[in-house]
Amino acid sequence: MANVLLANGFDRNVMVAIDESDYSHYALMWVLDNLKESVERSSLLIFMAHPPPRPVSTFQASLSSARVYCSVSPTPDLVKSVEANNKKLTSAYLDKAKEICANRGVRAETIADVGDPKVAICDAVLKYNVSLLVMGERGIGKIRRALIGSVSNYCVQYAKCPVLVVRKPE
Repeated sequence: MANVLLANGFDRNVMVAIDESDYSHYALMWVLDNLKESVERSSLLIFMAHPPPRPVSTFQASLSSARVYCSVSPTPDLVKSVEANNKKLTSAYLDKAKEICANRGVRAETIADVGDPKVAICDAVLKYNVSLLVMGERGIGKIRRALIGSVSNYCVQYAKCPVLVVRKPE
């Protein structure tokens, strides 16, 4: 974990929560550009969560001009395949983030978890004694944010540490 030495002499544990978006990549780069002197003396925690496979999936099929919706319960083999694929993708994203940090002289620790990303991030803040959570703002828009919520808004409200949401310039 990154122990960021502040001007007042206190150490802070920094965690960057990432996903597959350009927004989280930008947030990681922002930390490396703006907090580099602090995080290069220690390590940086990079966290990624992916949701578990859904127990029931809905598929749509075209039937002339009508659409048919069919609920399908995945087989155990399909669930295992989806979980394995999610682990591979998550591992690849975390490895790439760790490589980016190493190329800039920052040692990074990576952690992956399965679960609702917003809840998993807040749980990781407690589990790893994080003092500062950094994440990117996805820019999903006001209506969509109101309907489905946003991970960054949730973390700002419920994480037990300060949260820095980095907005990618347009």
